[in-house]
Amino acid sequence: MKTELADILIIGAGPAGSVAAGLLRKQGRDVLVLEREQFPRFSIGESLLPQSMEYIEEAGMLQDVVEAGFQYKNGAAFVRGDQYTDFDFRDKFSPGWGTTFQVQRAHFDHVLARSAERQGATVRYRHEVLSVDTSGARPEVTVRSPEGETYLVRARFLLDASGFGRVLPRLLNLETPSDFPRRGAIFTHVLDRTPPGSFDRNKIRVTVHPEHVHVWYWTIPFSDGRCSLGVVAKTEYLDQYQGTDTERLQAIVKETPSLAELLKDAVWDTPARKLTGYAANVKSLWGPGFALLGNAGEFLDPVFSSGVTIAFKSASLAAACIQRAHNGETVDWEQDYAKPLKAGVDTFRTFVESWYEGGFQRVLFHPTPSPDVRRMISAILAGYAWDTNNPYVAESKRRLAVLEAVCA
Repeated sequence: MKTELADILIIGAGPAGSVAAGLLRKQGRDVLVLEREQFPRFSIGESLLPQSMEYIEEAGMLQDVVEAGFQYKNGAAFVRGDQYTDFDFRDKFSPGWGTTFQVQRAHFDHVLARSAERQGATVRYRHEVLSVDTSGARPEVTVRSPEGETYLVRARFLLDASGFGRVLPRLLNLETPSDFPRRGAIFTHVLDRTPPGSFDRNKIRVTVHPEHVHVWYWTIPFSDGRCSLGVVAKTEYLDQYQGTDTERLQAIVKETPSLAELLKDAVWDTPARKLTGYAANVKSLWGPGFALLGNAGEFLDPVFSSGVTIAFKSASLAAACIQRAHNGETVDWEQDYAKPLKAGVDTFRTFVESWYEGGFQRVLFHPTPSPDVRRMISAILAGYAWDTNNPYVAESKRRLAVLEAVCA
């Protein structure tokens, strides 16, 4: 079997893998990216958070993303019955980007991957990782090419950015159950044909089911008059509905008058898809010669669109650790990578748990919110979950619990 040597091997050319490749190329590292699919390919997670722009810029990909023509985004809107509230992410506690984009992921991911290639990374599509051995001095990865040839890559360091494919967690027995209830999503893209002025296309719209606090919908507008539409609920709730996934999604949308009215003229021209049991966790985010990036390590929930931001943050932290190791410094991957990454993830976790319990929804729809507190909440919704100057980051559980009690 043919053997290749690689400096840094990245599994997956999605957002985490491509940004990591760009960051590592800026360090002058040789980078090989193996992607199982052929790009462009469909994916969800289309609403970015402003914090993401920092990492796109850091990886040298900002111009490519800006020039791609994606839908401008400046905030998030929340709807429950006749209640409406929105956040402008430019009005936030934390410094940094306040705007970003809503993106068709097939195009967005391809833009990032091509940018990584232009910076000198080698990206191989339709190359599937079959096995991984981390017991030696260097990780060894067995790969199958599109032609069916099997070859071995021996890498100095391995990054798993395989997303929901979760290659290393599966192959190295790292998976552990998530403590989140089992939820699912049904989603599609539609030509929305919303009436002018009825829908702020510069914001993601999150709509709460009128009767079930745990059921919510996303509506993410794109620049071409289309939008991403999906519903999230416990799997037992979704299982009540019969028919195709499109018919099931249409039936659930009809249960929420405000959303049904908004999309009354929509053209449902793309078959819906489903994803269930997506919440995931692992025993460790790193090991001998490897680290897990983004969804390959942990995925919480799509409600606050945090997935891509967490993926980018993990890529940035991992690239910094690899640079320090290359410079001869001692790197403690638990203290320097896993712990900082988890800090922000845990902030998001606090707000996700409160959302499904209903507490954070009461906060969002409170009729007389404090402007200062709103700016702190806006910063977290904008992705700044690592800014410990924000009291709702530094003490997220305690602060949010007090706020919930006040709003109750």
